[in-house]
Amino acid sequence: MLAQPVLEMLPCPTATSQGALALAPAPPDPLSLSCVWAAGAPAGDSVLLVGGRVKRGWVWNQFFVVEEYTGTEPLYVGKIHSDSDEGDGSIKYTISGEGAGTIFLIDEVTGDIHATERLDREQKTFYTLRAQARDRQTDQLLEPESEFIIKVQDINDSEPRFLEGPYIGSVAELSPVGTSVMQVMASDADDPTYGSSARVVYSVLDGEQHFTVDSKTGVIRTAVADLDRETQDRYEVVIRATDMAGQLGGLSGSTTVTIVITDVNDNPPRFSQKMYQFSVAETVPTGTAVGRVKAEDADVGENTDMMYQIKDEEGVELFRVTTDSNTQEAVVLVQKPLDYESKRVHTVVVEALNKFVDPRFVDLGTFRDQTIVRVSVLDVDEPPEFRPPSGLMEVQEDARVGSVVGVVTALDPDAANSPVRYAIDRSSDLERIFDIDANTGAIVTGKVLDRETAGWHNITVLAMEADNHSQVSRASLRIRILDVNDNPPELATPYEAAVCEDAKPGQLIQTISVVDRDEPQSGHRFYFTLVPEATNNRHFSLLDVQDNTAAVHTQRVGFNRQEQDVYLLPILVVDSGPPALSSTGTLTIRVCGCDSAGAIQSCNSTAYAMTATLSPGALIALLVCILILVVLVLLILTLKRHHKSHLASEEDEDMRDNVIKYNDEGGGEQDTEAYDMSALRSLYDFSEIKGGDGGGGTGDGGLSSSLASELHALPQWVQSPDLDFSMFRDYISKKVEQADEDPSVPPYDSFQTYAFEGADSPVPSLSSINTWSTSSEQDFSYLGSWGPRFRQLATLYAGHRGEEEGEES
Repeated sequence: MLAQPVLEMLPCPTATSQGALALAPAPPDPLSLSCVWAAGAPAGDSVLLVGGRVKRGWVWNQFFVVEEYTGTEPLYVGKIHSDSDEGDGSIKYTISGEGAGTIFLIDEVTGDIHATERLDREQKTFYTLRAQARDRQTDQLLEPESEFIIKVQDINDSEPRFLEGPYIGSVAELSPVGTSVMQVMASDADDPTYGSSARVVYSVLDGEQHFTVDSKTGVIRTAVADLDRETQDRYEVVIRATDMAGQLGGLSGSTTVTIVITDVNDNPPRFSQKMYQFSVAETVPTGTAVGRVKAEDADVGENTDMMYQIKDEEGVELFRVTTDSNTQEAVVLVQKPLDYESKRVHTVVVEALNKFVDPRFVDLGTFRDQTIVRVSVLDVDEPPEFRPPSGLMEVQEDARVGSVVGVVTALDPDAANSPVRYAIDRSSDLERIFDIDANTGAIVTGKVLDRETAGWHNITVLAMEADNHSQVSRASLRIRILDVNDNPPELATPYEAAVCEDAKPGQLIQTISVVDRDEPQSGHRFYFTLVPEATNNRHFSLLDVQDNTAAVHTQRVGFNRQEQDVYLLPILVVDSGPPALSSTGTLTIRVCGCDSAGAIQSCNSTAYAMTATLSPGALIALLVCILILVVLVLLILTLKRHHKSHLASEEDEDMRDNVIKYNDEGGGEQDTEAYDMSALRSLYDFSEIKGGDGGGGTGDGGLSSSLASELHALPQWVQSPDLDFSMFRDYISKKVEQADEDPSVPPYDSFQTYAFEGADSPVPSLSSINTWSTSSEQDFSYLGSWGPRFRQLATLYAGHRGEEEGEES
């Protein structure tokens, strides 16, 4: 025995054709074992060591255990054994790893391994464990620890499952036999490498009349060629998957496949009626819908999209048809005005056809249909019609008032043929330049015409039935005013020309043109000449250029502006008529001083004289003197204005603004010399004021007695016996009413503030300074009740009262 013992596993498991474990035959040499695994070498190989000896280790191979074991005893898995085990129980066998101690138990003495639980290969296919051989006394490893595998052997315990369901497929109707619809696939959890447990085949359980399935691939195909969506638009097909390659005893699973039949354009459009009838009034405007018709199509989606068209010539002329994209209806519209009196019934042929035609189904028939639309025109009381509807009229501008310009004609289109009356819409002829005969429609002038003021007139003529004025039609009429030669030609502008003093004979000084408000059809032609009084003029000549202009030339050598600085040249202008009209215009020619190049320097003779006598220095001095005079005048005016404002402020000074203040405390009511009362009275000048009646009593209109005294009456509150608040009540009521009717005021209570003083107050002024009433109007007897401090004041006013009464008496 070697120093390192060799541990063997018995039996060495091998897979037989029946899938069971068998014991390997015992080798003749106790150190030689079958199914030996060494590190780095495959099973059954040996590792050759130095000296020719073979080092043996664990005797390994896979253990197998059948899944879903249903026995009552633990299932024997296998045995591990060391070649150093002499059977005396000195070696203890242990295992560790997946399921060790729970699923798998080992006999420590014999090394037998048993499975204590039911295993499921679909949950776990193998278990990896580690085996140890230990000395029972010292618990030391006798062999190196090594791994081994317990593989769970599969049985057919899982049925095929369709994991991707539910399945929904589609196929076009009328598809040929064998057209692929879709593919289904089932999954089997059994071991595909062991037996036929995972070999699945497919078959059709329900729906085999219309569909088939490939047994190996699961591809579903059509079994017939006459699938019709309009008959049945979906099928429920049950597909079954069976394992064990379909052999007896195999497990199976099924799924339902929904196959939707999609539409193709295999149905033509069809009108439900061969004739449709509609009615429409003859006065409807063009574009009005007469009615709707629809061709039905058994297809769906875009295969039902329609196009409609009118096939007959009469219908195309008066009507047109459009397609409503939402409802696929044909909308018949009026294309031209209808006339009940001309034709009362119209027949229109409408054709419907599919937009998208599938060429595969052309042999099924024509994909179009026709129907007849009968349109009845309803009679309506229509307004008169102008014939022609509008026109152009012309009239000479010199036509007399009442002259006939033209005649308009309107007729009642209805069968009744009511008489027509005419009028002019005065909003188009505010100045009433034209009138119209209500019965005949003759348009006449109502005022004198003037082409130069208005060359065109646009008026609106009304035509209405004589017995029904609500039926009114309108026509626009253009009236052109023809020109007559009634305006003479005139010079284009008030011409002014200049001639140099040293001008030479024949020199051009001005070109004359004219304007004429008339517009003759043959164009203008003007003639120029000097008036007869100026034909002997020796200074200037006039030349007609024959292009409606004339040229003025000089006839003499040199001019002297000291002798004559302005020449007036009258020019006669005549037009070509008829009749020929003329006018006279004056050309003003000024004599000017020019430089050597002929440029005008000055045309003023006075300035020329001054420049001959005054030098530039003298002119500057004159301007300075004028400026000084202007400044002095402005200064004097400013001082006078300031003086006036000062005097006005002194005159406007109010004596009531002069208040004398004193701060002097007297010695009591007996001290009458502590202050001087005259200082308070000195500012006021009380003159005699005579009353209106001259009597001593008090009048209604003012003061009746003179004020001889210098004393003022003390202020006293006068209580008004009756206070009238009606004025304030009326004012507030008016404001409340305005606020209620104002739409801009918010609809809730608000606080309004008004500044209103009312009429004159019945209470007089409380100021003694501004009291102008006489002391006789007040009774100062109440001053005696004010106490000893006011006794002197009461004495003064009581004595003053007595003096006034004496004077009055």
